[in-house]
Amino acid sequence: MIVTSDTVSVAFRSFVDNVHAPTILQILPALNSGGVEQGVIDINAAVVKAGGHSIVVSSGGSREREIIKAGGTHITLPVNSKNPLMIAANIGRLRKIIMDCHVDIVHACSRAPAWSAGRAVLGTSARYVTSCHAAHKITGTLKKLYNSSVVRGERVIAVSHFLADTLENTYGVNPSLIRVIHRGVAIEKFHPNSVTPERLIKIAKQWRIPDGASVIMLPGRISRIKGHMFLIDAIQQLTQKDIFCLFVGSDTGNENYRKELEAYISSNNMDGDVRIVTNCDDMPAAYMLATVVVSPSLVPEGFGRIPIEAQAMGRPVIAMDHGGARETILRNETGWLVAHEDVEQLTNALAEAVSLDTRQRAILATKAMGYVAEHFTNEKMCAGTLDVYAELLENNAMRALPPGDCVCVSAQEQTD
Repeated sequence: MIVTSDTVSVAFRSFVDNVHAPTILQILPALNSGGVEQGVIDINAAVVKAGGHSIVVSSGGSREREIIKAGGTHITLPVNSKNPLMIAANIGRLRKIIMDCHVDIVHACSRAPAWSAGRAVLGTSARYVTSCHAAHKITGTLKKLYNSSVVRGERVIAVSHFLADTLENTYGVNPSLIRVIHRGVAIEKFHPNSVTPERLIKIAKQWRIPDGASVIMLPGRISRIKGHMFLIDAIQQLTQKDIFCLFVGSDTGNENYRKELEAYISSNNMDGDVRIVTNCDDMPAAYMLATVVVSPSLVPEGFGRIPIEAQAMGRPVIAMDHGGARETILRNETGWLVAHEDVEQLTNALAEAVSLDTRQRAILATKAMGYVAEHFTNEKMCAGTLDVYAELLENNAMRALPPGDCVCVSAQEQTD
């Protein structure tokens, strides 16, 4: 039976109080934007708050300071590399950190680092957890083997039931080892009352939002699989006037696709009705500008933060009827789920969403915000993850260590 964590975590705190403050090491490729990165940052803070020691290993990034600010330790290693020689070299580097810092739990959050981490724990007393955040595409035997690194943990965290089923059916993972923990949103940040009028005015002016327009927003990186062109096709069929579309997300690494997208917008005579914004540092305010938020991913996503963030802000949401989206939207109550790449269904859902009157929008917003607050908070996600750590810690041979016993080597020493 696949276990879903839905209880408040007390086991980790009990371990801290009665045994010792455990050291948790999370490892991921880099610390920039993204759902995996946000989850690692949140869990780092939760471990420290619960009285544990937190170490995060990555190749670095713009959000590295958030780890340190929350009381964790960051160590820079080239764990983003897919080069087999570098992966092999990282095994020894990680094992030294595990031994020097008396690490109790190693948590690999991505495929390339998992190949190093899974071998680094061998011969140590550390327990091993892996996370899977996406239904990675399989193009052959070697790709399947590469993907399988994230299912080799003693416990495997899946971010949705959809993904748990995929891991069981595709990789043969024993369902008793899988723990389903949905991703969470910081509802103190993603809440309508948290956004001041000044922030709304600033971003509306910056993005030149037409007065009185219904804003259809697609947040997410500028990537082909996100369905931008599919959404344009649906908007073209709308009979409503004064529609303005916003694509909000980074185009780094996808510059060629952005050029294709811009050409597609022009070919549909929508240059004045669509805007691409590649840099947004205030997503709560951005969501507040939206009449409806759309996540028309062309491939099933493991979870997807967009629907829960938008619902937390009280915005109507439309997503594809596949993947993790089925678990994050109450069909026809907090949003719409439409058939994969069905332009007509998407157009009809858009028409309904932009036509909601004030009362209907208020009812939907109240239900959506309540749904997220009950099921998809950061606190619930972090508690579930710490429960998994505690589950392994309680089964491990315990060794009491005084606080501050970690003698972690510096990043420079690790790479020398």
